[in-house]
This record gives sequence, C-alpha cells and structure tokens, in this order.
Amino acid sequence: MARRALSLSRALGVRSFCAESPNIIAEQVGQQTKRLRVVVAVGGNALIRRGERLTIENQLKAARGDAAPMIKALMKNHSVVLTHGNGPQVGELALERSAATFDVLGAESQGQIGYIFAQALEGLGISAAPLLTQVIVDPSDSAFDNPTKFVGPVYGAKEADALHKSLGWTLKADGEYFRRVVPSPKPIEILQIAAVRLLLEAQTPQGPLPIVCGGGGVPVVRMGTSYANIPSNAIEGMEAVIDKDRCGALLARQLDADAFLIMTDGGGIWQNFGKPDAREMKLASVSYLEGTKAGSRFPGSMGPKVAAAIDFVKNSTSPDAFAAIGDLNDAADIFDNRAGTIIKKEIPGDVVWYDRAEVQKVDRVPRSP
Repeated sequence: MARRALSLSRALGVRSFCAESPNIIAEQVGQQTKRLRVVVAVGGNALIRRGERLTIENQLKAARGDAAPMIKALMKNHSVVLTHGNGPQVGELALERSAATFDVLGAESQGQIGYIFAQALEGLGISAAPLLTQVIVDPSDSAFDNPTKFVGPVYGAKEADALHKSLGWTLKADGEYFRRVVPSPKPIEILQIAAVRLLLEAQTPQGPLPIVCGGGGVPVVRMGTSYANIPSNAIEGMEAVIDKDRCGALLARQLDADAFLIMTDGGGIWQNFGKPDAREMKLASVSYLEGTKAGSRFPGSMGPKVAAAIDFVKNSTSPDAFAAIGDLNDAADIFDNRAGTIIKKEIPGDVVWYDRAEVQKVDRVPRSP
C-alpha cells in the first residue's frame, strides 16, 4: 500500500503547529491518522548526565528519565526502531581492555547499552529486542588511512601525549580537549535488516522494539577469497567505528522509513553557533544545508548529524520523508516543530528561522556522536 503522509504534528499525534508555522511537512489526508515508520537515533551521551560517572546505575537512571518515556510516547501511534551511539561507553571499554579490537568492543557496547535501554523500557511496559548488528564496510575505504571518529572521554594535552606513547593511540583536538580517534568507514549493508523488518511487522505499542546498529553497528567485511584459516565469503571484523548517524540514515532508507529523528544534547542546527548573533533553524531544505555547508565547523559532533539527515531525506524514495535534529529533552516539541530543526527535500524559501530570542543550549562535554 502506498504510504500516505500527514502534517508532522498530526502524524505524530501531538499538539498542532504554532499558528505562524507554515504547513509544509506533509499534507493532511482525510481525518485518519497514519502510522509512520520512524527511526530514532540517540547519542551515547544521552545516557550520561553532567557531573555523573559512567556507571550502569547512572546510565539506567538517565534512560528511565529521558529516552524511554520519549520512545513510549512515540510508539503509541507509530512503528519505531531505536539506534544509539556508544562513544563514551566504547571508550571506557577500550581503556579497560586496551588489547581488544574495536569490532569486539563495539559488539560488547551493543550488549551493554541494549541491556540498559531494554531495562528502562520494560519498566514502562515495552518489550525491547536488542540485536547485535553487523554492518558491511569496504576494507579499501579511505577512512582507514585517516582516522577521524572521536571515541571515549576527553583528555588534557599531557595525558593525550602519554596515551599516544604508551598505547599507540591516535588522538586529535576536540575543542579545547583531546580525544582518541579511530577509522570511520562508510556503512554499506546491514546484515540483520531482515530480522528488523520481521520485528517491525509484529510490533504493537507494547513492542517488540528493535534496538539495532548500536554505535553504528559492528564493522565487518566479507572475504572474497580464502586467507590463511579464513574461508572465502566469511565475515571478518574490522578495527573501526562506524558513525551511528550515518548508519542510522542507511537503516532508515533500507526500512523505507517516513522519518529519521536524530536526538542530541545540544539542540538543532545553528548558524554562528556560540556567537552573539547565533540563531537556530526551524525548517531547512536539503539544498540550503548543502549550499551553506551547515555543521561543517563541527566535524566531530553536529557535522555528521547534518550529513546523515541530508543523506536520508535526499535518497529516500518518499517525497514526504523528513529528518529532525534536536535535543532529547525537547522531543515532544521537536515533533510539534517548536524545537530543533526539521529537514525536508523542499522548503518554501529554503529555510525558516526561530524568531524568538533564546539562550543557546550547551552540550554535555564531550559533544559525542
């Protein structure tokens, strides 16, 4: 059945747009609410509150207070898939087990974070199904020659230099601090996508909720020929971390999703972020974001999110597909277009700005994908 689109506020079952907002998200069809297919991407920092240690107890508290209620509200009317980042968690695991490769650490972090979300959601009456997800990458991807993906906590200059000398890590500046970087190749194929589709077909407001592609998925390659004791066509892990938002965009496209929501801890897309004349985009077209290179000044944080939103909207087969970027705590207002930034293929005038004066949100440190 062909997908029918509604206005964003009506489709998501929340309050109507504020009076001054143009009704450009999609058209209203009759009086019937359509169940949308939505992929929600939550950053690894969503499980960390400022000033708290990265313990299971603290992460579970954050999941219960923030992400789980938002997911439950969304599942009342729509089909939902959850994906998440793992930057802080996989970084901690790497510190504990410096000899482990990042494909193994990524798999471990999927289990850890999937468990946390499943616990939080079960307490709200929702059954979750975390899937260990493998994602095919190209072993000749140029990312392996120039690591850029930030993982783990921040370090001062002296501590970063010591880690480089003692463990051989590559560290790069992330604002005024330093963080470890690893290769971040482009995701090509999600191996467990058929299992995700089956779970979605069975989903009700009580679940099952697929939790997939955690941390961008475990990067793997398919062997073309046998090598040593590895047979041909075998799957082998790679020492890398795939960007979670980039993989989320691929996930959303492969599921023919109507919407791709990227939850941050720093609001939507800003012009002149951090400056006195800063202002936040309310609505933006793909062409405007591409033309202005939005997010390019923050390649380790907002840049990948903007690129992933563009990727999904631009390559979706649905003309009404949209992406949204906004603060996790503003989730209800993002759906109502009162917070965050909505991205569509076309927007009248290409961009609409918030006309209210407001204080810019400041990310938890570090600003992690």
